[in-house]
Amino acid sequence: MSYIEFNEIRKSFGENEVLKGVSLSVEKGEFISLLGPSGCGKSTLLRCLAGLEQVSGGSFILDGTDITERPPQEREIGMVFQQYSLFPNMTVEQNLAFGLEIKKMPKEQIRTEIQGALEMVGLTDKRKEYPARLSGGQQQRVALARAIVSKPKVLLLDEPLSAIDAKLRKNLQVEIRRIQKELNITTIFVTHDQDEAMLMSDRICLLNEGTIEQIGNAVEIYTNPRTKFAASFIGHYNVLEWNQFSHMFGERTEEKSAIAIRPEVISMSHAKQNHENSYEVRGTVMDSQSVGNVLRYHVQVNGISLRVDTLFRSFMLFQNGTDVWLSLEKRNCLRLAN
Repeated sequence: MSYIEFNEIRKSFGENEVLKGVSLSVEKGEFISLLGPSGCGKSTLLRCLAGLEQVSGGSFILDGTDITERPPQEREIGMVFQQYSLFPNMTVEQNLAFGLEIKKMPKEQIRTEIQGALEMVGLTDKRKEYPARLSGGQQQRVALARAIVSKPKVLLLDEPLSAIDAKLRKNLQVEIRRIQKELNITTIFVTHDQDEAMLMSDRICLLNEGTIEQIGNAVEIYTNPRTKFAASFIGHYNVLEWNQFSHMFGERTEEKSAIAIRPEVISMSHAKQNHENSYEVRGTVMDSQSVGNVLRYHVQVNGISLRVDTLFRSFMLFQNGTDVWLSLEKRNCLRLAN
């Protein structure tokens, strides 16, 4: 049996069924990301596991014990929210001590545990400060320290970095993953950011409208999406219906499944490239935009628009209205289940 078992979890708010029988297994020490758009049910699933929401059906098994009906304080789960939820009238040290004092832990042990948690998040010099005197990133690290100081069996992170600026967010992504590995604590992380999920996770669970679309590691989900939703959400795939694909490339097929093509696997040039085992078609550049070190072109081929990603190189730029040749290896055309 896995360390955590989600068994056919259902949750409804009135007539709105948010979770539709979600089943998932998580191994001890694993870092799982729940990824998906707003409203897909990922935060609700996390809150149900924590006991903050009552499930409408199904069960949770943690370390061999059914915790479905247990109150939150008896589940041995630590949680960090998007809002830091620190007590404003308590110092950092007092915020961390609060839960341990409720457990009636000896004072000397409380001091030891707090010192270890603050060292882990790099805030030993802030122990006497109040939350209002800390930056957003520091407050989030305090919230993380408070969640781990009691040594929970599971750590839940509900979009904890979404309110933090981009540079600090990247630093905290690395820090959270380092701490998770150091403690070997089973962690479930909620995010709508695919880059964040791919960077931090052992596995990604992609949710859509209350059901699981696909589960796998970052490479599996990125290179082999199984459904149209997975392909459209991960990796900015071009998703073509079978008749669009046939019209664009002149490829006749009896299989009426959609085709997914990653933008970066399409090469673009002024002249035909004559590559073997490839589709080669003419198109016209309609638009382009800079995405970091990548230029994303929109190229029209036989009346259908394709996204094409190229490295941002000054000697290889294509102006709007330019006629180009696109080359695509046939093996990079992925057939989708639906």
